[in-house]
Amino acid sequence: MCGIVGCHHVPDAKAFKPTALKMVKQCRHRGPDWSGSYVANQTILAHERLSIVGVDSGAQPLTNQDESIALAVNGEIYNHRVIRKGLKTPYHFKTHSDCEVIIPLYMEYGIDAASRLDGMFSFVLYDKAQDRTIAARDPIGVTSFYQGWSSTMPGATFFASELKCLQNTCDKIISFPPGHVYDSKTDKTTRYFQPSWWDPAKVPTTPIDYKLLRVTFEKAVRKRLMAEVPYGVLLSGGLDSSLVASIAQRETLRLKAAALEQGATEATEQNEDRGEGLVGIDDDNKLSTLTYLPQLNSFSIGLPGSPDTKAAKEVAKFLGTKHHDMTFTIDDGLNALSDVIYHLETYDVTTIRASTPMFLLSRKIKAMGVKMVLSGEGSDEMFGGYLYFHAAPSKAAFHEETIRRIKNLHLFDNLRANKSTSAWGLEARVPFLDKEFLEVAMDIDPEEKLITKERMEKYILRKAFDVSDEPGAKPYLPDNILYRQKEQFSDGVGYGWIDALKDNAELHVTDEMMNNPKAEWGVDIPDSKEAYWYRMMFDELFPPHCAETVTRWTPTWSKQTDPSGRAIGIHNQKYDAAE
Repeated sequence: MCGIVGCHHVPDAKAFKPTALKMVKQCRHRGPDWSGSYVANQTILAHERLSIVGVDSGAQPLTNQDESIALAVNGEIYNHRVIRKGLKTPYHFKTHSDCEVIIPLYMEYGIDAASRLDGMFSFVLYDKAQDRTIAARDPIGVTSFYQGWSSTMPGATFFASELKCLQNTCDKIISFPPGHVYDSKTDKTTRYFQPSWWDPAKVPTTPIDYKLLRVTFEKAVRKRLMAEVPYGVLLSGGLDSSLVASIAQRETLRLKAAALEQGATEATEQNEDRGEGLVGIDDDNKLSTLTYLPQLNSFSIGLPGSPDTKAAKEVAKFLGTKHHDMTFTIDDGLNALSDVIYHLETYDVTTIRASTPMFLLSRKIKAMGVKMVLSGEGSDEMFGGYLYFHAAPSKAAFHEETIRRIKNLHLFDNLRANKSTSAWGLEARVPFLDKEFLEVAMDIDPEEKLITKERMEKYILRKAFDVSDEPGAKPYLPDNILYRQKEQFSDGVGYGWIDALKDNAELHVTDEMMNNPKAEWGVDIPDSKEAYWYRMMFDELFPPHCAETVTRWTPTWSKQTDPSGRAIGIHNQKYDAAE
């Protein structure tokens, strides 16, 4: 991940530049490798870089030959090689960066450039000749992105990777909508991402094709191994992260074998002791450099004896990954809460609960020299994996809820995955949110996804990777993991974690405080002492207008007030009814 700031039509760009640099410095944790800026007319672009691809030459902002077009990007463009080959007009690339293709794409297609990208990204592009700023965010909002305005600078528009960059300059801030592009020529933001499944009223009837589902997801994982730095996988031991780890391990071993076969034996063997080797295969099936750890590294975290810790160890042993089982204490988590909220920029209960262990784990991963990890976010939203989906009244309602959840991922799980990791200069990639895989998964008749007595949550995903009826096929996962019940991450790291948060909230929030919430909160009233506690911490870190970017996660078709999966009655270790 990187950090970007864009300031369009500020009154005096040169005079404002020191302020812009202070703004982008607020997210330097996202890009600790290099800093850069660009100033032209009344526009400023600033960038904090985390180098993953084009490590030796991809410093930003990127510019075209005469520097009339400048670009600041946060993210990864997985189809950059295909785009380079398909350009209508020859373009002289200055770097090996995957992101540089956005400039010639803009030169050929204007604001339609964003729709041709396959990746996770947010970017601000400035066209000096037209005095035009373009800003866009990836289809599902994997990367964080905000837009702001200042009443003291009419006509100016600001963009940033994180809320904290804008909080002191802007008095109105929004979360930039995923799948949209802003054009300063019209001062309008329009949606470019228009998949077939977007309209919930159109309920699909396509029967399940298990092989297509499996092959498409394997492709999604493979493309996200594009890197020139050491990478790993976050492994909770649940279905989603375990499938990602299984495919990543298969691909890592395949790449290594291909490299050895194509003559990279000497380079690979010499570097194995250092954890590096030439094992990359490009789009033409030729060797390209890819830094890797000889064994795929997997990482898990939990309280001692947590459900996820046990399952993750079993998966790692089965797959043969080099596993790092990290534990944290209740005090570790409690001590980190304020920092977690500062980086998350939310006071949503379930996001904070799940982000705290991920935040702690990310710090340890980065300390080991790993800069990119794969993660399993998104599956529950598209397949109805949350346990409350068992109560869906119809397949149409089920489908509508999956779409709503996907559209709001940038407010919850994507926000958690992006900011918990980028807090330490670590990048998280999410294969389940691949555009092609989303199209396949969301085009399936939702009748196939319904939870019944015979079919547990995410049954079709489990079945797609169950090769027990395919003679000679190597299993992807042990059966007990492939068919393991859903654990929300904040539960899986150890049931004592949520219980401790509730207990500590009781110490900080009185009944009187609950009965007399702050007037400035309006109708956004915390419904529990834990939620009240987080809101107080948020208010200490951010001015009141920043709260407008926050949304609370709540389950549907359920009377539960606690968002934990353990509060659902069908959970094997459910809370007592009295709770």
